Amino acid sequence: MLNSIRGRLSEKRVDSICIETGGLEWELAVPARSLDDFGVIGGEVRAFTWLHHYEDGMRLYGFPSEAERGVFLELLKVEGIGPKQALRVLSGIGPAALEAALEADDLAALQRIPGVGPKLAQKMLLALKGKLVSLPASPAKSRSGSELSPECVDVARALVDMGFDRREVERRLGELVGSIPEGPEKERELFRRALLELSTGA
Repeated sequence: MLNSIRGRLSEKRVDSICIETGGLEWELAVPARSLDDFGVIGGEVRAFTWLHHYEDGMRLYGFPSEAERGVFLELLKVEGIGPKQALRVLSGIGPAALEAALEADDLAALQRIPGVGPKLAQKMLLALKGKLVSLPASPAKSRSGSELSPECVDVARALVDMGFDRREVERRLGELVGSIPEGPEKERELFRRALLELSTGA
């Protein structure tokens, strides 16, 4: 199996990237919302891959992390979801927000994903609840340029994907993160408290 490609990011498109390595340029279909996670054009990048063989050819899919590729592969197990649809789902909602919607039995949130209707949302809930793991946190910068703490990164993504204002999300997380004890449940508790405050306007 072709596990990953590492090289120079040579091009970004709406839903694909190109990576140049060893004299070859690879084109990979990627989730549109993950484009920024691959870095800047000209920089070194590693994309975790999945190769789709079909009757008339092949298509290479790429993801910024193994965890996001894992979510993609789990989506393929849902009846009615093929590679293109799975990529469309991940273009419409991040893995952390998808997990949150599934764990909360939030069919309305699933139906807001482009191409997902009531029947498919129900299938996703039945097939995937309890099986997804949020992406590992990694340092990232907010749009204001300040660095988010690692435990805030995925929480911020999930909340923004749910429709909350990014700057308000970052402000709330900055206020809350120091008040939650360190431990394996810190990220989940941070998400819970931030969601409660943002939802109630507290």
